[in-house]
Amino acid sequence: MSQAVHTIEQRDGRATASSQIVYPDSDGKPMADNTKQFQYIITIEVGLDSMFADDPDVFVAGDLLWYPVEGRSDISKAPDVLVAFGRPKGHRGSYKQWLEGGVAPQVVFEILSPGNTEQEMLDKREFYERYGVREYCEYDPDGGSLEVWQREGVALKPVMIEGEWRSPLLGVRLKLEADGELSVFRPDGRKFMRPVDLDLLVEQEQRRAERERRRAERERRRAEHERVRAEKLAARLRELGIDPDSLVE
Repeated sequence: MSQAVHTIEQRDGRATASSQIVYPDSDGKPMADNTKQFQYIITIEVGLDSMFADDPDVFVAGDLLWYPVEGRSDISKAPDVLVAFGRPKGHRGSYKQWLEGGVAPQVVFEILSPGNTEQEMLDKREFYERYGVREYCEYDPDGGSLEVWQREGVALKPVMIEGEWRSPLLGVRLKLEADGELSVFRPDGRKFMRPVDLDLLVEQEQRRAERERRRAERERRRAEHERVRAEKLAARLRELGIDPDSLVE
């Protein structure tokens, strides 16, 4: 487990030694408890990262420890997915808010697993409320439920949704399907896809492109064959004393 060390000099007259505060890059907990939860986390993280790929000042991460208070390594949470507008892309061991211009992640997603308790999720919601999250989305794959909170002043208030909700900050649309599955759509209507589905789509496109290449090659060969045949016919007509151009109307 990698760790980050922060040193604070105590200059209050009572202590002159430096105390080192360790900010672990891992909370020791698994990213997901099951494959379904993991697939949703990856799909949302990859989808958002891809959507904002051309914007250098939107940082997207999955399962990254967020430390909101300098000097307090005991205060942290690792959202399943977080989005921070106004922060540059780049690798981080953790998200230390005081090193990020004081900017808190504005959007957070949590994908529930069967092991999550009501108290645990309440604690997370209170943490996100206290430290500045503006939109919080909580999806339960097993229960087929989606809950959303938006900031009003200092509080995160629940949003009444009927099957789907569009994020004002992200522009994405979250939709609960009839079977309880969650679909996420870009502002242009394209659906977020699982990495495995993206791979299949790429393979299908490659196969389609190869078929098109082969079709074009067959057409080129056919045209070449017709050209050679026409040249041979014209040569034969000339041998017979006939101008082939005179036969063209």
